[in-house]
Amino acid sequence: MNSSKDSLYASPVGDVGAFKFDDSVVRVFPDMIRRSVPGYSAIISAIGLLASRFARDRSVCYDLGCSLGAATLSMRHQITAEHCRIIAVDNSEAMLARFQEVLQQDQAAVAVDVLCADIRDVAIENASVVVLNFTLQFIPLEDRRQLLQKIYQGLLPGGILILSEKLKFDDDRQQDLQTQMHHAFKAAQGYSGLEISQKRSALENVLIPETFSQHQSRLRQAGFSSAEVWFQYFNFASIIALK
Repeated sequence: MNSSKDSLYASPVGDVGAFKFDDSVVRVFPDMIRRSVPGYSAIISAIGLLASRFARDRSVCYDLGCSLGAATLSMRHQITAEHCRIIAVDNSEAMLARFQEVLQQDQAAVAVDVLCADIRDVAIENASVVVLNFTLQFIPLEDRRQLLQKIYQGLLPGGILILSEKLKFDDDRQQDLQTQMHHAFKAAQGYSGLEISQKRSALENVLIPETFSQHQSRLRQAGFSSAEVWFQYFNFASIIALK
C-alpha cells in the first residue's frame, strides 16, 4: 500500500487538537503505525496465523476498528476454512474509502464485507475469530465491558478474541521506563522530539490505556475462560482471550 511519510506533527501547532482518523491521517497511516507502534507488523502477521487456526467453516471473522484493513487482509490470506467470511468495521469513512480501493486490488478468495459503523452498534454473530487491534483503547471506559460481553456472546465455543492495546503500568518506575522506551523507539524511526510531544498531546483523553490486569479482569468478567499476553514490545501488547 502506497502512503506518504507521516509529518503531521513536524511543525509547531499552536493548539494541538484531539487526534482524529481523518483524511490527513489516512494518507500517512501505514507509515505512522509502522513508526509509532513497536512490533505492529509482527502482530498483523500473527493475526493471520491465528485466524488460520481458529476460523471455522461457515463462520464469521470480525475485524473491529479495521482502519485500512491490515488485520483483515492478513486473515484473508491465511484462512482456509470453507464459506468463511470477514466483516471489517470502522467508523471512519476516510479509512474505509481507502480500504475499499485496496480490496479491489486483492485477489484472495475469502469474502470481505466492509461496514461503516460504530463497533458498539454492530451485532456479533456466529463468530470464530474477533480482532480488536488497538481499537478498545479508543472506546470510552464505561462502554468497554459491554462490548467485550457482546463479543463473548457472539463467539462460537472455542472461539478467539485477539485484543491488542497500549498498556499502562501500576508501578511508576515501569510506567516511566516503558514510556521513555516507546519515545526512544519513535525517535529511532525518525520522529523529532516536537513530533513525539505534539502527537502525545493530540492523543491525550482520546486514547485511554489500561493495565494488563484490568484487561484480564474485564475479559474474565465477560466470560472468557483464559486471557494471556502472547506478545509485548515495551508498552504495546497483544492478548489472546479464549472462549
